[in-house]
Amino acid sequence: MPNNRHWEINSTGKKLALLSLLFLLSALICIPFADLKIYPSEPWRELGRIAWGFVTPWWDDPWLLVQALGQTIAFALLAVVLAVPVGMLLAMLWHWRVVRMLAASVRAVHEIFWGLLFMQLWGLSATTGLLAILIPYSGVFAKVFAEIFTRQSPLPQATLAPASDRFSRYAYTLIPQAFAELSHYVRYRFECALRSSAILGFIGLPTLGFHLETAFKQGQYSEAAALLWVFFILIATIRFWLQPKLLPVYVIAAIWLLPETPPVSGGMLWQFISEDIWPRSLQDGDLSAALSWYARVFTSEAWPALLQTLMLTQLALVLTGAIALMVYPLGSRALAGRYRLPGRGLLLVLRSTPEMMFAFVLLLLFGPSGLPAVVALALHNGGLIGFLAAGHSEKQIQRLDDPSGMNRYLYQQTPRLYPGFLAFLFYRWEVILRESAIMGILGIATLGFFIDSAFEELRYDKAFFLILVTALLNILVDSVSRRLRRVSGAEDAGGLG
Repeated sequence: MPNNRHWEINSTGKKLALLSLLFLLSALICIPFADLKIYPSEPWRELGRIAWGFVTPWWDDPWLLVQALGQTIAFALLAVVLAVPVGMLLAMLWHWRVVRMLAASVRAVHEIFWGLLFMQLWGLSATTGLLAILIPYSGVFAKVFAEIFTRQSPLPQATLAPASDRFSRYAYTLIPQAFAELSHYVRYRFECALRSSAILGFIGLPTLGFHLETAFKQGQYSEAAALLWVFFILIATIRFWLQPKLLPVYVIAAIWLLPETPPVSGGMLWQFISEDIWPRSLQDGDLSAALSWYARVFTSEAWPALLQTLMLTQLALVLTGAIALMVYPLGSRALAGRYRLPGRGLLLVLRSTPEMMFAFVLLLLFGPSGLPAVVALALHNGGLIGFLAAGHSEKQIQRLDDPSGMNRYLYQQTPRLYPGFLAFLFYRWEVILRESAIMGILGIATLGFFIDSAFEELRYDKAFFLILVTALLNILVDSVSRRLRRVSGAEDAGGLG
């Protein structure tokens, strides 16, 4: 007879409950120390103008809109097309520690920071936009593909000759088994790439984000709304226009739509890598002075910004979970029935609107503190997780004697989805941390604020050091996230993605 007390403590449900409580407590502890001050303002007139613009979208230059939309798709499509084979190759070599470290390092840096780095060499060009998405996405694909492969059956490998190499085993057994799951994830990641491409417009690349930011700053809210509505429609119709048989046509069109790339001499590239991103004392061989410089930058800028980034991330993570649990029933046929269409529309808006745009609006309401960043991140990520949870809710087996209404939500659907929901929330933890860092571009005191300031001052050595700090922080959070998923059993339950 098993010990009931031992079973109760070590059950997956108990672990998930304790883990959820731990994260809730950590967020509550962060509240007194995080920069959540609300500044007095009178934003209602401006918010009214934004709302009116949203229901009266207008764009007076259709060709410019089509061009921005085409370049947004082009950057995303070509980056994903190139990142998938690179990620697949790295996933096949995932047993090498150096490959795992490389993938973790490149995906830990946000696309905007990659874009700021490459912009110093190639300016606002196709190379900058493509590499900014391609490099981190290769690391993401490598990690996720490797995890998908570990879930496949090893039995088909027994049909291969004993001398078969690793690539043959993947080509003839693992990839065919996992093809449906791999395709599903690539499609999801392409939607993410569209958002990444749009966000790159905030640093000047000619995507939708550039015109969106310009319209908001100039108070042209009808024009901003037109761009957002076009982006919503683009995301909502991916399954209709993203057809594999049309992919070659799309790739050719994407190459034609990309902006020009100016030539860069090898000497300039080498100077940037070997000199510009390192402090002068290190180049002169004065290790003591270099360490002193790094310590000073870390103490005065990196450490306080790092703490603020972590606290805002933790608050955004918990609020994301709460929002996702509240909104997913609105888009589920099993819970909302025939009234799910408005809920699906809400989830589309939440997951498609870039966090930066939410933050722009919320800065008017709350002022320049960390609160707009927390709410913006929670709205976007809560909508994304809620959308995935709603889809999985509809796949649950329904019976005639199932409870209805709130009882179905509380006692049937949510308990079934919760392990996968929590696993995917942990996956998003690293992403939310990266997004918290880039909120500094809007003036919020996260790591991105000091990185952006360093680039504006042409202090590439400081910017590079702060980017390394951001990357190491993301790697640490990713490691903790994996351990928590494994310990709690959420990893065995699988995610929602």
